[in-house]
Amino acid sequence: MIRAVLLDLDGTLVDTLPDIAAAANAMLAEQGLEPLPASAIRDFIGRGIPRLVERCLEAAGLPLPCAQLESALRSFGAHYAKLNGRASRPFPGVPLALEHMRASGLRLACVTNKAAAFTVPLLERAGLAPLLDAVVTSDQVGRRKPHPEPFLHACRMLGVLPAEAAVIGDSANDAEAARAAGCRVLLVSYGYSEGRDVRMLDSDGVVATLGEAAGQLAS
Repeated sequence: MIRAVLLDLDGTLVDTLPDIAAAANAMLAEQGLEPLPASAIRDFIGRGIPRLVERCLEAAGLPLPCAQLESALRSFGAHYAKLNGRASRPFPGVPLALEHMRASGLRLACVTNKAAAFTVPLLERAGLAPLLDAVVTSDQVGRRKPHPEPFLHACRMLGVLPAEAAVIGDSANDAEAARAAGCRVLLVSYGYSEGRDVRMLDSDGVVATLGEAAGQLAS
């Protein structure tokens, strides 16, 4: 029996690409590099900001390792702190789906590779914070998905066994971490997915909307 749902943030709950792309291109400009299309940056989202910045630098033609990496990380963080939540919006039907799950007695947690300094303000600006029972960030647990610890930590916070939790995410990070933690996993088809077809990943199903997932999990 599923008692809790653990939800990814970027690409699952909220479309954060506009703000992330804007911050990434502002960072690249400060490094003297040409901007990247948002469609390219989209595939870099999911493994945390350090990896996103590295992949942006590489895509812009700067081989790694490089002396500019630390300044690029600081630059991205400064720009994203200003832009975070400005153009980002919940995907269609997300608030209603969360309300449906809560009404059925499911406990909800957001589990993300994003740092708490960006996660908490984003959830508040998106209007989703009141619908969640817990928020787990990578810096809080010291591990990033696909390591299972973020999901295991969320289960402990919610007082459920991993087998009693379902993960909803958009990428291999979520699927692999959920499997390793012993949770059920559903993947959304509209997310970022690092350029991979989620239908080819190990999951318990692929859904077109969060509402569809809520229909499967909420009694």
